[in-house]
Formats: sequence, C-alpha cells, structure tokens
Amino acid sequence: MSPRQTAPAFTRPALAPGLLGAIALLAFVAVIGNSDWFTIARYVVSILALIMVVFAWQAKQWWWIPPLVAIAVIWNPVLPIDLPEFGWQIAHLAGAVVFVASGLLIKVNRVD
Repeated sequence: MSPRQTAPAFTRPALAPGLLGAIALLAFVAVIGNSDWFTIARYVVSILALIMVVFAWQAKQWWWIPPLVAIAVIWNPVLPIDLPEFGWQIAHLAGAVVFVASGLLIKVNRVD
C-alpha cells in the first residue's frame, strides 16, 4: 500500500460463506423432493450456517446467531425436518436472505 492508502478498519469474514450459502439455497430449490441431492443440500447449508455462527460469535454480533442456528437446524441432515414443497421453497428464499444479510453485516475489527 502506498502511504496515502489506509487499510480498512474491519473485515467481513462471513461474506464468502454467506454468498455461497445463498447461492446453494437458491440452486438447491431445483432438487427439493430428490432425496439424494437434497441430502447433499442439507449438509452444505448446515455446515455453511455453522461456519457463519462462528464468525458472528467472533464479531460479537450475537443477534445473528439465532437465525443462523435456525438454518442449521432446519437443514440438519441427521434429524431431518419434513416440510411440504412450498414450505421448503419459502425456507430456501428466507434462508438466502439471512445468509446474504449476515454475510454483509458481520464485521470483525482489524488488529494490526
């Protein structure tokens, strides 16, 4: 960096998993009802939501933890929750919104 440029005061570590989670949720709408692919979708979404919980914890932004834990529980592949197809479609859209919003808003102060 040149002397005029300064490093940002914060980072957004949850942005990449948040965007990946949103993309996965929107893409996996197509496989609702297909048990094999939907099981893979459950693993992907649950793991990304739990990664985001860790980032929210590190950023001390506790208010993001309940919706992200809810996503991890709803898409949990070990003890699956059964929703009708329309319910899953709404849940996928709502989950994508939570992923993007939390990815953009979870900020960790830089320590230099």
